[in-house]
Amino acid sequence: MNLDIHYEDPDIYVINKPAGLLSVPGRGDDKYDSVQSRCQISAPAAMAAHRLDMATSGLLLIAKHKAAERHYKQEFAARRVEKRYIAVVHGSLADDRGDIEYPLITDWERRPRQKICYEHGKTAHTSYEVLARDGATTRVALTPHTGRSHQLRVHLAAIGHPILGDEFYADENPPAAPRLLLHAETLAVTNLHGILQRFHLNPAF
Repeated sequence: MNLDIHYEDPDIYVINKPAGLLSVPGRGDDKYDSVQSRCQISAPAAMAAHRLDMATSGLLLIAKHKAAERHYKQEFAARRVEKRYIAVVHGSLADDRGDIEYPLITDWERRPRQKICYEHGKTAHTSYEVLARDGATTRVALTPHTGRSHQLRVHLAAIGHPILGDEFYADENPPAAPRLLLHAETLAVTNLHGILQRFHLNPAF
């Protein structure tokens, strides 16, 4: 599989997804390689229960069979899953914590980018907490209460603190970091037997 398996049981894999690898296959043979397709080598019915952006690293849950897929996708859809991300952003945030609530929609002319749209956008809510300030940058913990595409990236850029290395939303050329400094650090979800599973993985940056 050539993957870093953070946790495994008869129902799931929890993978430490590297930045630069797709969560699921995209369109075209050149986009087939992904965490999901690699897991299918060992578990042919394996399906991702959620997704991380290609540029994001961290915890990704893969269901091994249909019953597990159905259960975990329902947990994510019902927002019963606790998720926390770590990011390094440009600038020094003025407040130690806060909430960002800008509605988001696909920017069709510049896909896969997303944009803020008050007329047609879907509700999106992100909470942040400052972990450390280092002059020109800030390390923050991010909690997405909704799961919109590129939500964390757009929200941080919208308040003037884009994530380092963001090729879409940071006004930097070349990027100030060799990769997007966004990592899925914590994942907590109830399994098929009603037991809470909690996973934690510190970022490499």
